[in-house]
Amino acid sequence: VQLQASGGGLVQAGTSLRLSCAVSGRIYNNYKIGWFRQAPGKEREFVAAVTWSGGRTSYGDSAGGRFAISKDNAKNTVSLQMDSLEPEDTAVYYCAATQSGVFTMQGYYREWGKGTQVTVSS
Repeated sequence: VQLQASGGGLVQAGTSLRLSCAVSGRIYNNYKIGWFRQAPGKEREFVAAVTWSGGRTSYGDSAGGRFAISKDNAKNTVSLQMDSLEPEDTAVYYCAATQSGVFTMQGYYREWGKGTQVTVSS
């Protein structure tokens, strides 16, 4: 499976941004698609994930109740809606895929897309 993240940009604090992950290739029903982010000088952290079949979602602490993940199987895309953005949300955001039952840890993801930069100004 191949993934391509898009939708990043420079926004002001308090505004919203919607990231999109285009998923292509052979997608099995047991796939989970996750979003991770990495800020300068920090480790990559889990943001959110969704199961390809069923649409079950999971969020990391970094989502802060402000982010929502969703999927569109017809378009083979997974979106991350980010509201009330804060400067601390500035990072490169990556989407990734796993077939593992453990999908909150980056080590279980085998396929990664190139990241998209999100910069939130104060």
